[in-house]
Amino acid sequence: MLLHITTAAPWRVALAAGTHVTPSLPTEGFIHLSRPDQVALPANRLYAGRDDLLLLVIDPDRLDAEVRWEPGVPTDPGSMRFPHLYGPLPVAAVTSVVPWRPGPDGAFAEPVGLPAPSDGPGRARWFDRSLAERRAPIVVPVAVPPGAIGCRDPRVPSSYEHNAVWLTGAPSAAEVEAAGDLVLGDAGHRRVVLETAPAELDGWEVDEERILVLPSSVGVDGPAEVVTPVTSEVMAGLWRPSWRRDLPGASEAAIDDLVRREAFADAHLRIVDLAVLGGDGVPVAGTQLRIDGATAAIEAVLCDPDHRGRGFATALVADAVRRAREAGCDLVWLLAYADDWPRRWYERLGFVDVGARWVAHRRAAGDPRPPVVGRRTPSGRTA
Repeated sequence: MLLHITTAAPWRVALAAGTHVTPSLPTEGFIHLSRPDQVALPANRLYAGRDDLLLLVIDPDRLDAEVRWEPGVPTDPGSMRFPHLYGPLPVAAVTSVVPWRPGPDGAFAEPVGLPAPSDGPGRARWFDRSLAERRAPIVVPVAVPPGAIGCRDPRVPSSYEHNAVWLTGAPSAAEVEAAGDLVLGDAGHRRVVLETAPAELDGWEVDEERILVLPSSVGVDGPAEVVTPVTSEVMAGLWRPSWRRDLPGASEAAIDDLVRREAFADAHLRIVDLAVLGGDGVPVAGTQLRIDGATAAIEAVLCDPDHRGRGFATALVADAVRRAREAGCDLVWLLAYADDWPRRWYERLGFVDVGARWVAHRRAAGDPRPPVVGRRTPSGRTA
């Protein structure tokens, strides 16, 4: 893999344009890239102490322009050669986008754990964590296990998805408890996302979520003419009644949080909300496509109960897949709960089970507030 350092705004512009162009391209004739073992050198020279950097993981086989290996600056080791891309960087050559933060001393170290371009399951696992960290106003480092983080968003305190802990490795029950308390100590819930099945957690519920990937050779057929791209304001006409139905007792303030949060991802990814509209222009079915370079996620396929059995869900997935592939995405993936029927439906459409993650959740001990926002909804959407 090759790497390029950027930040959120230039990358979001690139997602819209289809290519990433840096100031160095018109002035020097090339875009600066690095190998993983080199990238800390320019980072520490140019960005020491900054916590807003992104690493674009690039598959060199997908680059259109020439890459030349040339000297860096005079202070670099004399024999070191850096890859320079003599042309724009296609976003479809970027297989992962990973937040990169310095250590406590403000210095950057060589990044570890980056998903290889050929590692579909690894790219899928990084996708949601990357988005969570990039959109969170508050990111809390978690020392144990190494590489763990916590995300807090006081704009939407009712959203479990936006207020959660992401743990690496195989933490003990005590480590899960401690991380949840550290990050979410004043929240009414605990939500911890894990890479491995957790140890016995007293008082917690644990969901196993299967990672499903659509092979690049497989297509999904559906009546695309019934699907329309819409704004999040239009989609709210489907989301609000869905959450009111699926989350009994949820306050309107909590529902407002869940609707409001949907706009936050669009500052970091290319978001396409897709709907099947009823005669009154209100969606009766919908999904969300999230595109980040060459990786695309399909999120929250849902249909109003009165309109099920008419092929709308298949049409939505088919349209999302088509749009993702037109954008150059070689990886299209989604999550399905291991114990719920949509998993088998997605597999019949051609999605392949490539692994799992686990989500542990509970109400905070002693919290007097009612559990108005639940762990998940029948649509599969995290509340």
